Amino acid sequence: MKSYLFIVLFINFSLLSAQNHSDFFSNKKNSNYKLKTIQNVDANPVNDQGYTGTCWSFCTLSFFESELLRKNKTNINLSEMFIVRNAYLGKAVNYLRMNGKFNFSQGGAFHDIPWVINKYGIVPESFYTGLAYTEKDYHNHKSLEDTLSYVVNTFLKDLQENEKLPSNWINNFEEVLDSYLGELPTNTEDFTFTYNNKDYTPKSFAHELGLDMSDYICLTSYLHHPFYEEFILEVPDNWALEPCYNIPLDKLMSVMEKSVMDGYSFAWGADVSEEGFSFRNGLAINPINFTDDSFENPTEEKWVTPEERQAAYDEQTTTDDHGMHVTGICSDQNGDKYFIVKNSWGDGNYCSGYLYASFPYARYKTMNIMIHKDALSNIYVGPISLRKKLGLR
Repeated sequence: MKSYLFIVLFINFSLLSAQNHSDFFSNKKNSNYKLKTIQNVDANPVNDQGYTGTCWSFCTLSFFESELLRKNKTNINLSEMFIVRNAYLGKAVNYLRMNGKFNFSQGGAFHDIPWVINKYGIVPESFYTGLAYTEKDYHNHKSLEDTLSYVVNTFLKDLQENEKLPSNWINNFEEVLDSYLGELPTNTEDFTFTYNNKDYTPKSFAHELGLDMSDYICLTSYLHHPFYEEFILEVPDNWALEPCYNIPLDKLMSVMEKSVMDGYSFAWGADVSEEGFSFRNGLAINPINFTDDSFENPTEEKWVTPEERQAAYDEQTTTDDHGMHVTGICSDQNGDKYFIVKNSWGDGNYCSGYLYASFPYARYKTMNIMIHKDALSNIYVGPISLRKKLGLR
């Protein structure tokens, strides 16, 4: 009887060990990182932004797509280029109003997506791919950016010389967008499209999705502004001059970790210029001593202070490089934690388009995040929730 029980226990333990071992994954082939998922949030497949600076649109729409899944609304691929096209209109208006002393480029920020959705609505990817200018299946906006920059600077010259803009300047600007991305009427109420056998305008489709753009906020952490107040993050791509809530660094890390554990994902803006960031190697790490094998073997990482983080921002060694989508948390064999990050550079790396950002890296190089305000309800500042501390209803 004892022998039989031992055999049964041994077999069960062996099966359990094999199952646990099979649950481990890694960042690259032949790597010694043994990672295991702690929490995962539903997300759509990885997309590819191609040769464009439109990560802000891809990552934020990926985040909103996960929000729809979280709310059991619908599984849908939303059009990044509908956002990009309409954001360009806003950039052009601001650029001319600022007499050319403002950023005009492919870049953008998380809150550009609510800005476009509130003003123009949104459409499915199947309706507006933004690939009208090419027979290829990937985006390349170098020529688009050059042409739009030339056009908007021509308008600026007219404004400076004649003290007024051509009356049809917006129509001319949109003709360029039409030729590259595909035609859309100037007034989004002027056209409809059919999705799942139902007719919509972009605004009615946005309403049907049921996402309230006022529910989404941006958070950051820097020392040059008061905590628990809003400020306009001073980065060139913040053309809409929208604010972030400023909170202490430890609190920001708590939000990022606890929100995922509670089932919320978030859009993640970060510096990706460090040697510890490698999409090809599937990792973003902040080693104390970076070596050639840091992407193969777990290494001790630096846990920066708020002052060190601020210095990197002030010296511009931390810059607003890239937007991604955090969809989960995993840990390695040493118990160190990583955010599971969905990128928009295609699925060609070992992690099928994902990467794993260590908590020390996120602490150091996070610029800001966009998240649903409900995620702040169970995070406390003293006796009150962070949501209430920030005055969010």
